[in-house]
Amino acid sequence: MDRIPPGRVLAYGDIAEMVGRGGPRQVGRVMSLFGGGVPWWRVIRADGRPPACNEVEAHEHYRAEGTPLRPDGRRVDMARARWLPDLS
Repeated sequence: MDRIPPGRVLAYGDIAEMVGRGGPRQVGRVMSLFGGGVPWWRVIRADGRPPACNEVEAHEHYRAEGTPLRPDGRRVDMARARWLPDLS
């Protein structure tokens, strides 16, 4: 998670795919238990919604980092904000 650049995001499922194990729920569980020391707001639901329990704080980070939001202002614009890491 700390490799995701400011203003960019990945979905829980993206992380699971990169790791090659589990799925979005497992990534969410790990994040909820151990994600406090990393930029957790950069890992979100595939529809662009931030973690439900920390929405206000996540939006503060999105504004500070210039993360693209959808017109409703409540969700991240995944088409513009999704980070595509170079895995080579």
